Amino acid sequence: MTKERNGVLLLSHCGFSFMEDLLESVKARGFRGIVLSSRPLPEAEAKRLVELEQKADRLITTQSHALTAEDVETTLRALQADGETPLCCICVWEGYRELMALANRNLGVPDLTADQVGMLRNKRELRNTLEAFGLTRARAHRLTPETLDELKASGRKLFVKPVCGIASYGAFSLRAETTWEDLTKVAEEASDDVIYQSAFGNQLEFLAEDYVPGREFSFEVILSNGDVSVLAVHEKCELTENATTVLENSCVCPPCSIDADAIARGQRWIDEIFTRLGCKWGCFHIEARFDNGRWDLIEINPRVGGSLISASVKSLNGQHSMLDLWLDLLIDASLGQSALNAQRDKLKALAFDMDGTQSHATSTFFRVYFAEPGRIEHVVIEDYLPKPVVSQIFLKEGDDVQASSREVFLGQLLWHFELAERDTLLPVIVRNSNSAVTVHYAKERAR
Repeated sequence: MTKERNGVLLLSHCGFSFMEDLLESVKARGFRGIVLSSRPLPEAEAKRLVELEQKADRLITTQSHALTAEDVETTLRALQADGETPLCCICVWEGYRELMALANRNLGVPDLTADQVGMLRNKRELRNTLEAFGLTRARAHRLTPETLDELKASGRKLFVKPVCGIASYGAFSLRAETTWEDLTKVAEEASDDVIYQSAFGNQLEFLAEDYVPGREFSFEVILSNGDVSVLAVHEKCELTENATTVLENSCVCPPCSIDADAIARGQRWIDEIFTRLGCKWGCFHIEARFDNGRWDLIEINPRVGGSLISASVKSLNGQHSMLDLWLDLLIDASLGQSALNAQRDKLKALAFDMDGTQSHATSTFFRVYFAEPGRIEHVVIEDYLPKPVVSQIFLKEGDDVQASSREVFLGQLLWHFELAERDTLLPVIVRNSNSAVTVHYAKERAR
């Protein structure tokens, strides 16, 4: 039987992970969408599996709520036995990024190695490796009951986060009143969180790192055979910190508070990071801060940025989202050098120039809305604002929101406008968007 290479393997966590967007992109390119999904949560399982069966060309599900390397390898063998070898594998769920790397290695597609993914996701190892190279001024410390007391007594400004984290889970500034019991509580909550528990590895560990000062930004990057393409630079307009997490409320692109020279310095800094780490392929959401003329790292996420990052990139360039560009990188890398050459030219046309200037005359702004603990009685998008180009509400009347050490998304809105009009429009949109989503909770809060 002749093996067909006309499909893309999509890894889905509990039935989701941007499946609609990915399937649309795969099919728009003339390929079959093959979905391997872990089991959805019981309350959504029946409905979600029907939806995926209708949208995917082939759906394979497991009995566990988290995929494993064995699941991926078994699926690849089954596909090959049926005469089908996927071109490549893609996944936006960070907890499966190593599985994606494993699949692409088996398929002969250039990608990060599983070890490189593990190193990037290990925030303590990454931080201290970069510190040794002189690419960060901060250092990360292992947190134990003993080191916690020592670090608090030092009087240094420190930030706590999981060694392998996701969704700002358990990320907060170290305070004098922070206790080991506080961290134990977050770890126990994470171990009971069916959706997120697999993203923390075998055991949730914490680190404390030197606080990185400055305004916060994110670089949306495609790395193709060592060439860095920065497709967007988002400035985080608002950050809200509470006892156990940090919420990223809104972003604007291109940044307002730094100039092209600062962005160019950021591009060179990122290029040196990847060169030192030996990374040559992938899609990255790199969070960093700029202070006194220097860039410093928050974290490197080896995936597409969350919330509306991917959609914001498409609004900026008018053609391709970050998901599209990552998918094209993988497909073109699997097809050979001529396809990669065309892909390189496309990225060069869409990316920031090396002098830090953006080639598009467009600006974007998006705001993310987070839910509070309680039962939702009413949620609506108000209509008195300039109309957003993307509107998404994730929760509905009757949903119960539990208190959590991670962000709980309520909804998100995205606007775009001419860059020349930003000074006039942005202040209005920022101000009005604060109340763009109205939500009422029942008087009796969820426990």
